[in-house]
Amino acid sequence: MMKRFLIYGLAGWTMEIIWTGFYSLIKGDLRLLGFTNLWMFIIYGCAVFLEPIHDIIYEWRWYARGLIWVIIIWGIEYTSGLILVAILGVYPWTYTGPFTIDNLVRLDYAPAWFVAGLLFENLHRILDRHGIA
Repeated sequence: MMKRFLIYGLAGWTMEIIWTGFYSLIKGDLRLLGFTNLWMFIIYGCAVFLEPIHDIIYEWRWYARGLIWVIIIWGIEYTSGLILVAILGVYPWTYTGPFTIDNLVRLDYAPAWFVAGLLFENLHRILDRHGIA
């Protein structure tokens, strides 16, 4: 389980750095600055605990699974954000705009979380196929 935690943490970090790097390009910054924070490694690593859900919904249609992942990820994002605010006294991330909930969740990120959830499913399958515990 520890190997999978590390793999999910690294995968999440990588996706987030690529996402924020492309966002900087959209904003006109050709340096493609991508970033994350160390807390996110732990949060993404905890995807290992979502594997049983994946096993249950494995045969559902891809779009239904994607919607389930969006809802679950929003819940994790919101809850982990609240916990970190309580511990640290500062927001680990601050979303702004008309589609935010308490600056912790962006509803307009639903397509990104949809894809991320399905990517983590594929990673889970690969880990299973290669017998990585």
